[in-house]
Amino acid sequence: MLTAEKTDFLIETKNVDLFYGEKQALKKINLAIKKNRVTALIGPSGCGKSTFLRTLNRMNDLIPGVTTNGSIRIAEDEVTDPKIDMVNLRKKVGMVFQQANPFPFSIYDNVAYGPRMHGVKDKKKLDAIVERSLRQAALWDEVHDRLHRSALGMSGGQQQRLCIARVLAVKPEVILMDEPTSALDPISTSKVEELILELKKDYTIVIVTHNMQQASRISDETAFFLNGEVIEFDETATIFTNPSKQQTEDYITGRFG
Repeated sequence: MLTAEKTDFLIETKNVDLFYGEKQALKKINLAIKKNRVTALIGPSGCGKSTFLRTLNRMNDLIPGVTTNGSIRIAEDEVTDPKIDMVNLRKKVGMVFQQANPFPFSIYDNVAYGPRMHGVKDKKKLDAIVERSLRQAALWDEVHDRLHRSALGMSGGQQQRLCIARVLAVKPEVILMDEPTSALDPISTSKVEELILELKKDYTIVIVTHNMQQASRISDETAFFLNGEVIEFDETATIFTNPSKQQTEDYITGRFG
């Protein structure tokens, strides 16, 4: 199993339960996620992967009737604290969704949106943030000459990288990705995967993926979820070549899922 110095862990969850009304969707989730790593969450549909991902920035709070118990710590913050500043939490813990969701603004205004919301008004500063974020998202060379055109005119793959740039613009510590390439063609998927590997130098990334080949290509650690529980969590190479639990092996080898 994974071992690391306490200081290596950026995200730690202890006994996290989540209920949708009476239905329990997460059961005693205990995970310690290292800084500057890509952690993949795998498992069949409805097993709790995306629900767990959304606990890390309290997105589940937007769903009526949701109750969360247990501890979720990100750096020094207890995420479940009712007094936590939600705006700052979601600045620190950004999210990229399954479907690209650019705002119906220009490319420039999509990336500048977050910094403006956090009080950046100076045009030179905004220009620098937009360029930095688009470069980090490997998109600058493709769009630098059309920054003021609608983002809705971009290809699907470009739109998803724009959404990543929009997250990067506010300098998060953690990037959550919920199946970010499932709607993309193979070439766009490859570009996003290359980007993820580059971004982990500066960010901690947690990604939900149904694509086990993708998990094996880009992640350092993998957690296998089943029926709302973490069955196994280890180095990705171990999970895919020498899992310790029969259920993990059965899923990896395609016996169910």
